[in-house]
Amino acid sequence: MNRAGLEHILRAAAAVSNERDIIVIGSQAVLGQFPDAPEALLISIEADVFPRHAPDKSLLIDGAIGELSAFHQSFGYYAHGVDETTATAVRLDGSAGADSQRQHGRGNRLVSRRP
Repeated sequence: MNRAGLEHILRAAAAVSNERDIIVIGSQAVLGQFPDAPEALLISIEADVFPRHAPDKSLLIDGAIGELSAFHQSFGYYAHGVDETTATAVRLDGSAGADSQRQHGRGNRLVSRRP
């Protein structure tokens, strides 16, 4: 998946959840900071996401635009609705990771977690 695909997922996740800020974790989070990432980092067809202020709405995302959904079948990629406990970014020194934030389309924000 490329940055455009990730942004498409984020717009769809925001619409499904009626939430503005969507967190991306996992391998596709790198696209938040590096939109032109090398091909080797663009292999995944799923993005792990959840609404920052309503992580419980990740179930809505998973059902509407998740694996085997009409969204997945139409576009070839999908969202995996997760929550804040799915992954924790911790540096070797024990401190928490930082968030990288980028504005994209219609006032939504791409927020990716990185160590």
